[in-house]
Amino acid sequence: MRLFLDANVLFLAGYSRSSPVHDLLVLHRSGRCDLVTSAYAIEEARRNLALKGPVGAMEAFRAALADVVSVAEAGAPALGLALACKLTDAADVPILAAAIQCRSDVLVTGDRRAFGRYFRTALAGVEVLVLRDALRRVLELPFNDE
Repeated sequence: MRLFLDANVLFLAGYSRSSPVHDLLVLHRSGRCDLVTSAYAIEEARRNLALKGPVGAMEAFRAALADVVSVAEAGAPALGLALACKLTDAADVPILAAAIQCRSDVLVTGDRRAFGRYFRTALAGVEVLVLRDALRRVLELPFNDE
């Protein structure tokens, strides 16, 4: 299973050593899933950590990135598919487009403004999940409300 990590999930990897994103990194290391992201998402997370992160956040962020593959930025076909989804924040179109282009199974995001109405649904073949649901998906567990 291929999971695309949005910038806010990457941010958590640096911001909090107790965040569930670290559980996802462990699952990746055990071969349960592949973790990918884009340079666009990495830069957004890095920029926000530099502004808001605690001491040691950048080191934790860089360590987490060792387990995440950076995929190519999206081309016109994937951008077109992402634009057609009519996200409420145009800044998130490149995130969705990169997830579509690299054929991710899941987009892991905490961005309720752009993706909230799409949680637990698929956009152009990519299921949109919050972190806790992505963990449950990888572990093949039902969601808490099922």
